[in-house]
Amino acid sequence: MTRQFLFVISTLLVTSISASAQDVSMFGNTPSRNMVSDETSILSEWDVATGENVLWSQPVGSQAYGGPVVGNGRVYVGTNNEGRRDPAIEGDKGVVMAFESTSGDFLWQMVHPKLTSGRVNDWPLQGVCSTAFMEGDRIYYISNEAHIVCLDARGFKDGENNGPFTDEEFTDDNSGDIIWSYDMIGELDVFPHNLATGSPLIVGDVLYTLTSNGVDEGHVNIPSPFSPDFIAVDKNTGELLWESNPVGENVLHGAWTNPAYGVINGRAQVIFAGGNGVIYSLDAETGDLIWEFDCNPKDAEWILGGRGTRNNVLATPVIYDNKVYIGVGQDPEHGEAPGHFYAIDATGTGDVTDTHTLWHRGGEDFYRTMSTAAITDDVLYISSLSGFLHALDPETGEEFWTYDAFAAVWGSPYVVDGKVFLGDEDGDIVVLRAGQEMEVIGEYNLGAAIYCTPVAQDGVLYILTRNRIWAFQEGAKSDPF
Repeated sequence: MTRQFLFVISTLLVTSISASAQDVSMFGNTPSRNMVSDETSILSEWDVATGENVLWSQPVGSQAYGGPVVGNGRVYVGTNNEGRRDPAIEGDKGVVMAFESTSGDFLWQMVHPKLTSGRVNDWPLQGVCSTAFMEGDRIYYISNEAHIVCLDARGFKDGENNGPFTDEEFTDDNSGDIIWSYDMIGELDVFPHNLATGSPLIVGDVLYTLTSNGVDEGHVNIPSPFSPDFIAVDKNTGELLWESNPVGENVLHGAWTNPAYGVINGRAQVIFAGGNGVIYSLDAETGDLIWEFDCNPKDAEWILGGRGTRNNVLATPVIYDNKVYIGVGQDPEHGEAPGHFYAIDATGTGDVTDTHTLWHRGGEDFYRTMSTAAITDDVLYISSLSGFLHALDPETGEEFWTYDAFAAVWGSPYVVDGKVFLGDEDGDIVVLRAGQEMEVIGEYNLGAAIYCTPVAQDGVLYILTRNRIWAFQEGAKSDPF
């Protein structure tokens, strides 16, 4: 057997075993990042004014973009320090909070200082924007300091400071416990623009992540063009295994998305969106480039401030049936504009831009997006920043229906138990019947913007708004909110 064959088999077995044990939780539910869950008995209505079907709710910070991630009886979110869980910890910080999943009890928090370079690398009040990867008794995420962090999921409540990292600033029962931390700025000289983000992905013993390398404060120069765009590290130690730098000096703005993983034609691949608007497929074992696809027309032009026709990618690629589905967008501050959504044949090699487009929607048919697709039962659901939720044929791109949320959408559609959930910037969650005919089941407001994607586990639906985490369950009853 070849080394590559053994690598593929071992990673497939580990992924399969972990998923069946239900001790793994991540952005997109599986390494393919398809926003579909096989959970059942998920409710479709609630009333926060009366507490009907509300299991619990807890405040977080004033801005929350990371998570929620649920597993092994805990819920993890990324936020800032404006909630002041510990009154002794003052000022702007990046924070990861852990709650008990059935009661909502606060368990612990991990607090990160801000980078001294300021908003060019660590935007004020944004906190930790990375959605964690949870596996067993470990969680992994990217901090606002551009560190890959591995935490003990139990924090210091187990009474132990697990190592080899033992220099935590806070070590009381309500604090997080670092196992190891890898400094991408210190070790790789990367230059995250505005903020380091991204949800890391683990397959077997390997953690994959983007580095968030980007432009300088003037949006003109690339301070670290030769630093890697994408890396793989050992999940147990944080040791760098390999790095990849296909974008180089072609970064348009920043790189804030997440990788996906799949085995295509027998070859394990990690697929990520570069900061130049190009999708790259890398060999999961070696980091060697397999194929690339430019997600912009040949005549597209990048103009500072988002006024041009070239877009970068803020969405996460989805791997489904040997295809990759991806949409393009820009920083929401650059406004709405026509975008593109592609279905790509992922079986090629080299530059497949001109040869492997299966179908494409663009112009007035599809606007800029930051959302990740959900594909199930012959329907693809994808939303745009402009607030439109499209239900498409995944084979042809033909549109079945479109729902208008009348508000900006940053998160992604989430399909579970025959329903589609989608949150928007007005704080509304719409629940639709999954299928080729549009049917609105209900629309509910949670009082604050929803920038993240809902998650369901063990019959409970979790929704993170800008400043609160909510847990909903059929038959639950809480005090009114």
